[in-house]
Amino acid sequence: MAEVALVGVPWDEHSSFLRGAAAAPPLIRAAMRSASSNLSTESGLDLGTDTRFTDAGDLVIPNGTGALAAIEGGIVALLDRGLRVLALGGDHALSYPVVRAHADRHPGLTLVHFDAHPDLYDAFEGDRLSHASPFARIMEERLVSRLVQIGIRTLNAPQRSQVERFGVELVEMKDFRPDLVVAAAGPIYVSVDLDALDPAFAPGVSHPEPGGLSTRDVIGVVQRLRGRVVGGDLVELNPARDPGGATASVAAKLAKELLARLVSDSSAGPAA
Repeated sequence: MAEVALVGVPWDEHSSFLRGAAAAPPLIRAAMRSASSNLSTESGLDLGTDTRFTDAGDLVIPNGTGALAAIEGGIVALLDRGLRVLALGGDHALSYPVVRAHADRHPGLTLVHFDAHPDLYDAFEGDRLSHASPFARIMEERLVSRLVQIGIRTLNAPQRSQVERFGVELVEMKDFRPDLVVAAAGPIYVSVDLDALDPAFAPGVSHPEPGGLSTRDVIGVVQRLRGRVVGGDLVELNPARDPGGATASVAAKLAKELLARLVSDSSAGPAA
């Protein structure tokens, strides 16, 4: 019986600078199933045969004001089936409705966020739903009890003020250590923006920022998380910037390891 679902959220209506992330979910799936590798994870889980994993396809998302409700409702429908969910973006704006869907079910949620950018602007270019603002909305609504941000390296004065306002726990890239352990007493939601990685590992993003994490760094932190992972998202692959598919392959690897963690933690029993 399925316990964990992968679902695509093909939405980038609130991207700044470049659009294109909405086209990413099918390319990540294709990379996951490429004959160049397989669907086994480092924990030994085979996503190709394990009945605890299912692919729920892509959400149908309208343009305009109905998008947030459609995303939140689509995730709620999966959670109502008893599934834990990994959402494939799309841009980072989707984290707001996806986390909203999780918040009532998982009080005391710790959000572990990998990114080059804090995405804490109150509004960016006049847009309060921008992909540069989801964590401001999440923290304003108290959807999580903690926000831990890892890999940040573009912190400016407005966002530093927001960090202080919301009590964000920062692991800036300049302070990152490969043996980092994040511990949580309650459930954990993981959000991975692919631009958290150095462009050497993930060039196919809209906002590449040198000096970032390696693929191994992100996998290591996910594998060492102390707490129960109950959901997550993986966002900001821009296929137009990834002609060779290298970043899609990285996204596929990270998706497999996040799914492995979700399956393992789901099978261990109810989240705290």
